[in-house]
Amino acid sequence: MLSVVTLRLASLPNLQLKMSGFPPPPAGTAAWSTGLCGCFSDCKSCWPAFFCPCVVVGQVAETVDRGNTSCGLAGAIYCGLMHIGPCLLPWIYSCSYRSKLRAAYGLPEEPCADGCVHLCCEPCALSQMYRELKNRGVDPAAGWGVNSQKMTSAPVPMQDMKR
Repeated sequence: MLSVVTLRLASLPNLQLKMSGFPPPPAGTAAWSTGLCGCFSDCKSCWPAFFCPCVVVGQVAETVDRGNTSCGLAGAIYCGLMHIGPCLLPWIYSCSYRSKLRAAYGLPEEPCADGCVHLCCEPCALSQMYRELKNRGVDPAAGWGVNSQKMTSAPVPMQDMKR
């Protein structure tokens, strides 16, 4: 006898709600999984955020925008803003994705306003956003295509075990 086991990704409930068209949870109803200065808890997200932020911004943007913005495009925009615009332009751009991430998961605006967080410590803010996605079961480095397949994977048929 065959039974169907539905693969449940318990760490993705909020993203699944967002994906299926339900309204996002109210702001401030969840907590960030790591603090702003939690960079050293995950060095794999810390180093790129400090030394190549355009890659991290691109990966986070593609994931948060659900594939509507490609990693390359978002990274190129950020890099261009870093090199041709006033100092505030890249921070404003990355701050917009922090706001979208907070809205998707109902996260509070802490430790201060999003703009202040990115202005005062851009690498820490980027690293925190990357870690938040990873801790919720979404791998920004894998790209939107892989993550969307994980969330919409079909049930896997399995045989019952009999003695």
